[in-house]
Amino acid sequence: MNSPEIKAFIRQNSSLFWYTPEDKKEEISHEFLVETILNYGDLENIKTLLRIMGVEETSRIFFSAEGRKKLNYYPEVYNYFSLLFSRYA
Repeated sequence: MNSPEIKAFIRQNSSLFWYTPEDKKEEISHEFLVETILNYGDLENIKTLLRIMGVEETSRIFFSAEGRKKLNYYPEVYNYFSLLFSRYA
């Protein structure tokens, strides 16, 4: 269940979730939220995500994706945030 703050953040960045039906957007998983914002969001989106979810939780979600066969992060994004989270989280 997403908090009201996360739901508001998703509504503000609704265009990044263009392929998700409108009535399902506020119910997306934290994994999908982190993946989408890190891949497609701008710097302000990323700062807001880290403020709402916290660096530790965002890092945990980011690194939990390593276990999946198909890693959905762009290689450049994955490299940058791997270094960033390894250092600060």
